Amino acid sequence: MPKGVKYSPTLDQLIDKGLFDRLPRTFGTYSLNRIRDWEHLFPAEKDYLDRLFSLLDRSEAAAVENLFAPLREVENKMGIDPGKWRSGEFTLEHVDFLERSPHLAEWRQAVAGIFAKTDPLLDAEVARNGHSRLVVVLTPAELPMGPDRMWGRIKQHGKIVSLDLPGDLSLDDYVALLLTGAPSEERAPTLFDAYAADGQRSRYDTWTVEAADPLVRTGTASSAWTAISYGRLSKLRDSLMQAVNDMLDRERPRGPRELGASLKKMSPPALEKAAKHDPVMANFLQSVMLNGNGTLLINNTFVEWASVQALRRARPSLLGVSFGIRNKVKPFSSLLIYADQEEANPIPTQGDMLGSYVDLEVFYQYIWQECEKYPEYRRNTVYLFAGQGLDGMLVIGPADFGLLGADQPVKLAQVHEEAKRWLHM
Repeated sequence: MPKGVKYSPTLDQLIDKGLFDRLPRTFGTYSLNRIRDWEHLFPAEKDYLDRLFSLLDRSEAAAVENLFAPLREVENKMGIDPGKWRSGEFTLEHVDFLERSPHLAEWRQAVAGIFAKTDPLLDAEVARNGHSRLVVVLTPAELPMGPDRMWGRIKQHGKIVSLDLPGDLSLDDYVALLLTGAPSEERAPTLFDAYAADGQRSRYDTWTVEAADPLVRTGTASSAWTAISYGRLSKLRDSLMQAVNDMLDRERPRGPRELGASLKKMSPPALEKAAKHDPVMANFLQSVMLNGNGTLLINNTFVEWASVQALRRARPSLLGVSFGIRNKVKPFSSLLIYADQEEANPIPTQGDMLGSYVDLEVFYQYIWQECEKYPEYRRNTVYLFAGQGLDGMLVIGPADFGLLGADQPVKLAQVHEEAKRWLHM
């Protein structure tokens, strides 16, 4: 970033021009609060903020006034005190004020109305500059299901492509042939290695999110992209569970809001170390692992939630997702107080095959739907849903992707080549 630039050249200039002072108080305060968290934002998030406020700045004054008129009207009904809504300070007191107001529903509707008008314009900009993207989702070999019983919620959107597999194919070679086009012993570069090697791309443009680590283990240069694994983060998970329980004993939060605020402030040394002192990834891991929905304790929940958040925030061009088999949740396992199940309950741990299958059928859909929310992925993304050892995979994508026209079983190396061709590698 150029010397002297605090956020971005665009936003610094708009702040100096007083753009945010001319916006409705609630909108301007929240927006500046978001911008002041700049060091924790991914490039895609920064780009969105740049484009949104540039759009407001270059639009005609009358059009901007009409856009915000409903929100100003609701703020007047709420009795917004300008002195208590200083720009850039969006606090729990502000959240309390909004949630206690009898006009909260109107306020939410007014804010939604603003984005309903601005986002299509911003989405059109993204669509004009779109490029090919790829999402690879890997299912664990332990699931006792064939291609005919997999991906039931989304298979109507694509095609089950038959695979020509050697009879003695190992699971490691299955993954290697899919990702590298060669057997595992050759240690050839994976799709992730090759895509991330382009010096023009951010390391946040290529991601792998895994329960264990077959994707990273197959690769040769995972430091070139963003790779996170539930298994490899075991020390961080243990540290966070201990830190949370210490905080609960010390602070005794009175409800979910206070608990959420305390969790957001937590930044134990283990978190910074796991993120390799990258403030963006430290913030990402904190938000994924301390959100209260089981990501510290359930491997596939971690994978699904981290993948969805990566798509929402970073918008990667290449995403690899690898699920595992989750353990059965033990009774009275203290999920809500962030306790380690192994220590909290002496019942032996058991893998849950059926529960994993049911969960994953939903998670496949979640990941596909999350992508399709965003203009970056619509009409230019190929999805490969593969199961380790399965002789078929679900392919979803534009009609011009080669595998969708296959009428004979294809080799995994061919799948790899088609994926490379799609990504222009």
